[in-house]
Amino acid sequence: MDYRSEAPKVLRDFLTYHETIKGHSRATVDEYYLDLRNFFRYIKIIRGLVPRGSELDDVSIDDVDLDFAGSVTLSEVYEYLAYLARDRVKNEQSRSPEYGLNAASRARKISTLRSFYNYLTVKTKQLTNNPVADLDTPKIAKTLPRYLTLEESERLLNAVDGINKERDYCILCLFLNCGLRISELIGLDDNDVREDNIRVFGKGGKERIVYLNDACRKAIEAYRPVRAAMCPPECRAFFVSTRRRRMSRDSVHHMVKQTLLRAGLDASRYSSHKLRHTAATLMLQNGVDVRTVQEVLGHEHLNTTQIYTHVDNAELHIAADANPLASFRPGGRTEGEK
Repeated sequence: MDYRSEAPKVLRDFLTYHETIKGHSRATVDEYYLDLRNFFRYIKIIRGLVPRGSELDDVSIDDVDLDFAGSVTLSEVYEYLAYLARDRVKNEQSRSPEYGLNAASRARKISTLRSFYNYLTVKTKQLTNNPVADLDTPKIAKTLPRYLTLEESERLLNAVDGINKERDYCILCLFLNCGLRISELIGLDDNDVREDNIRVFGKGGKERIVYLNDACRKAIEAYRPVRAAMCPPECRAFFVSTRRRRMSRDSVHHMVKQTLLRAGLDASRYSSHKLRHTAATLMLQNGVDVRTVQEVLGHEHLNTTQIYTHVDNAELHIAADANPLASFRPGGRTEGEK
């Protein structure tokens, strides 16, 4: 997919702004494009601008221009969100029979629309009216992050096997100890991996240094000669596939799922990103300050990191034990009373 050749000018200018000025990754910009493309496809359908019964994926948006974007109403936006909640396939890249996007997914699409119309009305002042200015965001249920316990993490590391054992062990070690995002891990080049730290490029191209503990250093040392044997001289990627090229997101996801299964863990409940949750939780459980964890994970805002403090908060354990009924036994008084 290349929005430069596919997107109409009003969308292309917005997407270029985010990639070149805001410094967003190509993957993020592609997501913006998909969101906007589907939105304007739907608007054309409900306005009767395409034949009745047209499939969303078959509708062209080549004719969408500034006037068309400016003509969108808030009621049309809410109608689109209702369509996403009821009808749109959850996985837009598959034929899944499940329908309806959850609140978090709809909120992300709202964020794209807000950013697009903010660009047109505030940044470039091409429009005077912002149709989504009063748009409400779906209420998102707050859930605690899912993570592996220390014992489960050890089982996962011990379950690594196969022809790429050294590489896969190193990947899992970095996930569980450093809390890397999968995009950060597959983006590592050989010269980013130093003796005691790795240089990581996070969201928005932000660079940070993550220091390595003994387990990570040993895993890297064991993998380096394996990489050297399988990697062509011109390849800069640190983690290389059996095809002698940079590992893909899908190949890492697959490896993690297979290792979870070998460890006897529920692969449907955990993923590469859950290993990042695990790293954060284990650090906080073992006394690392929340602001330090924020730096390690590369979170822009502290409140993103603070959700992990609710997973195993020592003060909550103390509060539970402090209740006067904590020592109550059926058929008698609380312990210590006569």
